[in-house]
Amino acid sequence: MWFDSWSDVFRVLLVGTASYAALIVVLRVYGKRTLSQLNAFDFVVTVALGSTLATILLSSDVSFLEGLTAFVLLATLQLMIAVVTSRVAWARRATTARPVLLVRDGRLDEEALRRNRMSETDVLQAVRSAGKGDLGAIAAVVLEATGALSVVATSDLGDGSALADVEGR
Repeated sequence: MWFDSWSDVFRVLLVGTASYAALIVVLRVYGKRTLSQLNAFDFVVTVALGSTLATILLSSDVSFLEGLTAFVLLATLQLMIAVVTSRVAWARRATTARPVLLVRDGRLDEEALRRNRMSETDVLQAVRSAGKGDLGAIAAVVLEATGALSVVATSDLGDGSALADVEGR
């Protein structure tokens, strides 16, 4: 369908503007962590907020108040998880993946790659993206809790304290 009615178009304009403004307010009230992607739960909240906004915009079955309630609920749940995991070690371990060492002193850890379903190509791409051409010059490649790969050159390793929480160190 190309066009149903002007009232539907005006509803999207009105409810869309109000929903967008409400989402901005919710994000400002709940803070930067709401949209961070430090772990899988943060990512899920970010996607869910976007999906909720799309549903409010396009579905006349969902009222503005229902959508606003969904925004607040998602942000509140994310805040609660963030508070608990920042204070309770077992909750953090249960909800957040540990970073994993994939390369140590220029050598690939084949077992860690297999366990984390990563390929050598994935690691080499991350090394190249970091502007390095020699795997031997790499102290560590870490698969972070977010799924990102961090590359630490041997020249930048220092005392290695940034790797303290990394599995396989």
